Amino acid sequence: MGEKQIEFPVQITVRDLAQRTQASPIQVIKILMSNGVMANINQMVDFDTAAIVASELGFEAVPESAKDITAVEEQGEIPLWRKLIMDEDPSKLINRPAVVTILGHVDHGKTTLLDAIRHTNVASGEAGGITQHIGAYQVMQKGRLITFLDTPGHAAFTAMRARGAQGADIVILVVAADDGVMPQTREAIAHAKAARVPIIVALNKIDKADANPDFVKHQLAENGLVPDEWDGNTIVVPVSAKQKKGLEDILEAILLVSDSLDIRANPEGKVIGTVIEAQVDKARGVIATLLVQNGTLQTGDTVLTGETCGKIRAMFDFNGKKIKSAGPSTPVQVLGLASVPPAGEIFQVVPNEKEARAILAERQAQKAAAPAVAGKATLEQLFEKFQAGEVRELPLIVKVDVQGSLEPIINSLNDLSKGEIKINVIHAETGNISENDIMLATASKAIVLGFNVSADQAARNLAEQEGVSIRLYDIIYRLLEDIEKALKGMLEPETREVQVGQAQVRAVFKINKVGTIAGCRVIQGEVRRNTRIRLIRNGTALFDGEIASLKHEKDDVKEVRQGFECGISLKGYNDISEGDLLESYIIEKLG
Repeated sequence: MGEKQIEFPVQITVRDLAQRTQASPIQVIKILMSNGVMANINQMVDFDTAAIVASELGFEAVPESAKDITAVEEQGEIPLWRKLIMDEDPSKLINRPAVVTILGHVDHGKTTLLDAIRHTNVASGEAGGITQHIGAYQVMQKGRLITFLDTPGHAAFTAMRARGAQGADIVILVVAADDGVMPQTREAIAHAKAARVPIIVALNKIDKADANPDFVKHQLAENGLVPDEWDGNTIVVPVSAKQKKGLEDILEAILLVSDSLDIRANPEGKVIGTVIEAQVDKARGVIATLLVQNGTLQTGDTVLTGETCGKIRAMFDFNGKKIKSAGPSTPVQVLGLASVPPAGEIFQVVPNEKEARAILAERQAQKAAAPAVAGKATLEQLFEKFQAGEVRELPLIVKVDVQGSLEPIINSLNDLSKGEIKINVIHAETGNISENDIMLATASKAIVLGFNVSADQAARNLAEQEGVSIRLYDIIYRLLEDIEKALKGMLEPETREVQVGQAQVRAVFKINKVGTIAGCRVIQGEVRRNTRIRLIRNGTALFDGEIASLKHEKDDVKEVRQGFECGISLKGYNDISEGDLLESYIIEKLG
């Protein structure tokens, strides 16, 4: 057709789209409406939507700066900072300070290390601002600034990713030299790797008598973080936060890694950033900590974030000093937002409050019209997305009952990964499926696989809310078979487990020729005769099968509701103990 090519960024406003295609905004809005997209002149649309409009106007759309982002896209997720600068003028981009967050196991010294770095490097500025604690601060090393995010942990870090923010450019993983790699350490590694953020290991507590750095380095290598001194690519820095040893080395390592990342921004460009934290102060109203990631934020700007907006009345740096402007990678506290935005929400500057309220009204209308759960990642949708060129890998989170099952399952999944779609096991560990697993899956658009484990009620509720697919198995070959079928586009429709009720065993009766009868009280929902039943003891599922009999007092019944007592016997199973939990559930097909 000989269409003229036109470059678009990953996201573009309707106004910019009209300008680039030399069409009127009204004409572009009409084309969008005819394709089922309701948008106003300031609304952002993605590249695919922009390409449809361009095609109808006689242009062929191509990604802007395609050569620069190809390598990153091949690895998976594009870092937020790169997305922000994709439609900026390359000649105006400058290096900005690295944004660093600290993760690790509880009691390994994260807070002590942050405090040591802060007090060693930051002059104690006047406390006359809003508060000493700002959730983010900057330190100076060799004339260069480094920004630290004081987040509560990897759950907050991943919550930011789930809302679209990268959270940080670099992660410092704090590992105690006397304790080694612990469960939360492995989770933190999984969260950082899923975000594709470089990891620097701070080997803390080296001053302790029982410190064993070599053993910890061996553990790190087993978890995919091979120290650079072992010819790996992970910088491991021995530190003692308590004695303030190794702090200079950590800061040097951050500068070294940030130089390799080539992180840049345009101080004169579009003002965009991330909400770090927010709260309501009785005297001053809503106080929000913002991290500017592109452009320069100024007092008087109108900020739009999530479902709130407001004009900045005052702005303070991390020392509480009043300032008028803040450039890229600068954390600031601001006054003026109408309500408290959630941490991790992206903010932007808009021309005025009238336009901000119009965009908010549009967002609320879209949210009301959208289905309750959108963008759910399921195995069934994988093959279709691969054929459409939307995915190149299948991200998985794997939870199993015992360590002995973990290695063969992971090895078998990796063997399946030799086809065109790569399997990426983001996190694999023993134990039941928790809320933290669902949060990681939400941020990574991953599917959660469970082998001989269960998902607690809180995890199920969050999965339902966030649209995360949980698949439970008790036979390894069925798990592998489902993944293989998904990769080949042959998977049967997905099923979902729906919990009907729970009963707790209060007493156990052994009757000759009948077997073991569990005297129970229904503590949630109801127990039905025709459902499946799962026996859980100390968080571990010991039986999953059918109910042999269900009695209320002496009568055979079909169901027993919450608050009532009943007698339950399990088909072919008699190992029941007082305190066991019985879950009544059904399996229903989706779609």
